[in-house]
Order: sequence, then C-alpha cells, then structure tokens
Amino acid sequence: MTIELDRKNIPKHIAIIMDGNRRWAKKNKKFKNAGHREGMLRFRETVEECVRLGVEYLTVYAFSTENWGRENDEITYLMNLLLEFSETMIEPLNTAGVRINVFGNLDDFPEKSKAGIRKSIEITKNNKNLNLNIALSYGGRNEIVHATRLIAMAVMENTINIDEISEQLISDCLYSKGQSDPDLLIRTSGEQRLSNFMLYQMAYTEFYFTEVLWPDFKAEELHKAIAEYQNRSRRFGKE
Repeated sequence: MTIELDRKNIPKHIAIIMDGNRRWAKKNKKFKNAGHREGMLRFRETVEECVRLGVEYLTVYAFSTENWGRENDEITYLMNLLLEFSETMIEPLNTAGVRINVFGNLDDFPEKSKAGIRKSIEITKNNKNLNLNIALSYGGRNEIVHATRLIAMAVMENTINIDEISEQLISDCLYSKGQSDPDLLIRTSGEQRLSNFMLYQMAYTEFYFTEVLWPDFKAEELHKAIAEYQNRSRRFGKE
C-alpha cells in the first residue's frame, strides 16, 4: 500500500532506536551477528530515504554505553562492522550529501574503528543535505553529566555567571549543539522506552513504537511512522 506523505510536513529531525537485530536473527534461525549485518543494510537504506524526503537531521542509536556489557565476540563483530561501514558506505553517503557526526565517547573503541569514524567525519564535514548523528558509546545521562561539567568549568573559570545558566546554555553543551530537538522518535521491535537516549532533547518529541524488528524496517515502515507523525497535533504544552 502506497502511503502519501505531506512533503511540507516532514519531520526536521528524526531519532531512531534501531532495536531487534538479535531477535531477527533468532527468528530467522541465523547467527546473531547476521542480524547486525542485515541491520546495517537497513541503516543505509533509511539514511538514503531520509535524504530523499528532505529530513535535515537523523540521529541513530547505534551502540550504547550499556552495550559494552555484551559478549566479547559480539562486541568484536560490531567494531568490525563499524570499520566496514567507514570503509564501504562513506563514499555513497558522501555523494548523497550526508554529513557524519558522532554523539558519545570513542575512547574505548579500537584504534582502527576510531580512525575510520574520524576519517568519515572529516570527509563529509562540508555536506549539507542531511546531518547524520551516530550515537556510539552513548548514554543520555552521561551526555547531561558531560554538559554539566563543561558548565561547572566555565563557572570556575569565571567565563559565565551562575545566573547565566539557562536551558539554551545546557543545549549548547550537549552533543546536539546547534541542532533542533528531535521531532519524531522511532523505536523498533516493540519495546516502549527511551533506554537512556537523548533524555534532555526529547521533552516534546513525538514517539512512534512499532513491532517491526529493525532488519525488517524498510522504507515503507519509515513512511508509516512519518504518516503517523503528520496525523498528530503538536502543542508543546501550550494547550
């Protein structure tokens, strides 16, 4: 079924919790890492579709701080997949005008993975069609702590006064500095929680939860989420 979208009401900023790779692999009787690989394909397709639709910002939850607790073989596979992404997908994304940003702390990543991501950021830094934020070793609470430390340091150095601390200042100290807050959050696989993702930025975000597992989340599923968003009335607490 074709879904007609209002091209004048496309979310400016979409955030996605890409959930369900391992469950997809189990459901399809495959090794769990096959789910991650299939999920990477959906990731690329989703980015390309967001470019086509005119989305300005796309933030994806790729690897949380809690994910470090997974088994070593799975973490190793994910790190290699990240390196593969930086080696094989950056050229087409760069051609499509996608700018890569990273939300999170790369310190614990293998050197090759870090180098690949930093190269991707450098190559795409002047692109303007879509800002793609990849949350890696990311946690919403950690982001707020990081912002708080920046502000505390500025107060200690007399760069700002305590009375100057505002919502805008806090926003300017987050990884998403200079970007609009997400208009739409999509979470796949049926889970209905934020899982420590962009906690400060999602005060008035519209949430869309779907039972579809991430590796099955194709363009038509993205269209369903946007269509649902377009049917809602956003009041931002004013009514």
